[in-house]
Amino acid sequence: MRFTTAVFAITVMTTTLTAAGVVAASEPTTKEAVAAPVKKSEPAANPTEVILTVNGVAVTRAELDRATQALLAQSRMPAPTDPEQKKKIEESAKNQLISAEVLFQTAKKEELPDLDKKVQAKFDEGKSRFPANEDFEKALKENGLTVQELKDLLRRDIVISSYVEKQVTSKITVTAEQTKKFYDENSDKFKKPEAVHASHILIGVDPKATAEEKLKAKQKADELLKQVKGGADFAELAKKDSTCPSGKNGGDLGEFGRGQMVRPFEEAAFALKQGETSGVVETQFGYHIIKSTGKSDGGTTPFDQVKGKIEEYLKGMEVQKQVMAKVEELKKSAKVEYPGQKK
Repeated sequence: MRFTTAVFAITVMTTTLTAAGVVAASEPTTKEAVAAPVKKSEPAANPTEVILTVNGVAVTRAELDRATQALLAQSRMPAPTDPEQKKKIEESAKNQLISAEVLFQTAKKEELPDLDKKVQAKFDEGKSRFPANEDFEKALKENGLTVQELKDLLRRDIVISSYVEKQVTSKITVTAEQTKKFYDENSDKFKKPEAVHASHILIGVDPKATAEEKLKAKQKADELLKQVKGGADFAELAKKDSTCPSGKNGGDLGEFGRGQMVRPFEEAAFALKQGETSGVVETQFGYHIIKSTGKSDGGTTPFDQVKGKIEEYLKGMEVQKQVMAKVEELKKSAKVEYPGQKK
């Protein structure tokens, strides 16, 4: 798996915060979101400029720029052009950096055995996801990081994660009653729609095809249907003759619900019983032969199947709540200064 620069930037700038519950974790929902490179902020005039200090520890312009980039990437927002909007995002990034710093300053007071080994192991794991060392070095450069700066960020992540696990997570218990109560009060979240798992063979037709070309495609589909009815292997025919990219997987389209396919295809697929094959179905894409390989009638997912995830979710929410409360308490007594600002 390629460890993209976008993931790289999000990892090194937000794992400390998300691990502690300071920032809600957010995962990309599409491959495009994962693969998109992080857009750089406007070049800083002086990356070593001290923007603020937290109990005497400096936060530089470069750190703020990286935190801002990561915040934009996490929320999938474009870099703002409006000065006021840009200022608001930078203020959010500053608050996150302050939160992470006060938590780190508290967490590092506790001894953590083999910390250097743990940092190196996490560093090696991240680096191993790059195809080559050149790709790793390029990602570092694009994100304005040195190897040591990356290791320092990973060290903070490990220290804070260990502290949160020891002081918060390990002390939280979610009861069976709480889990069942959440399930009963949020039943709509556990409903799954009717779905079909199907494969198909497509003989594609160009929208501008002539009547003769359409007839030829229909005749080919009819011939393939005869072969299927005669006992030919559906998956092999799909690999050999289907013009759909799914053909390389034997025509497998996976599971889909209503509203995800064009209407004629959907109606034919949902009308089939498991194991049945349709006739030739025409859509704007061409001629299909559909085979149902599974069917789910939908309904509510049984409690036993989701109670583990509910327990994990409730525990995570409680961890976040307690860590946030701890951070706010630490910030009250922290000395945050902004060099250059009038007092």
